[in-house]
Amino acid sequence: MTQEQNPLDELQDDQVDISSADESIPTTVEALQQLVEDLKNELAQAKENNLRVQAEMQNVRRRAQQDVEKAHKFGLEKFVSDMLPVADNLERTVSAASDSNADLKAIVEGVELTLKSLMDALKRHQVESVYPEGEPFDPQLHQAMTAIENRDVEPNTVLNVFQRGYTLHGRLVRPAMVVVSKAPAAE
Repeated sequence: MTQEQNPLDELQDDQVDISSADESIPTTVEALQQLVEDLKNELAQAKENNLRVQAEMQNVRRRAQQDVEKAHKFGLEKFVSDMLPVADNLERTVSAASDSNADLKAIVEGVELTLKSLMDALKRHQVESVYPEGEPFDPQLHQAMTAIENRDVEPNTVLNVFQRGYTLHGRLVRPAMVVVSKAPAAE
């Protein structure tokens, strides 16, 4: 006594009157095609915006990574700047004491070893000394204190170094203070 019913018969029983449906749903083919085109345009715009956001996020990540690398690399810059006068004073002590008394020989050796230890420690942290005597003047690494006429060397050659310069990972921490040669004045 089960009566099998055709699914199409159910559809016929449950038919909905389209005239009472939502007014915002287009009923013509042209209107439906226009709706499909509008939705395709919105989808393309959303995909483009998504690509732009992904590219911007990648740029932000890359910039943040570069900032972290720079912080690790150059975080010691202030400390190195504070240590350079110590190295300068030790160098001056060695040069002044070595010219004077033989009784100070042990003290001079101790100061030389202290200076060497300091310079080795700085070198381990990629701090390089800039001592350009006899080299061409480089305004990115050297600071000219004075210029002296000299016929024996090319113009713009470093004749004397007042104070060493230093770099940290290739970035200038302190320029070398130098005396530079200049061409003789015309007679």
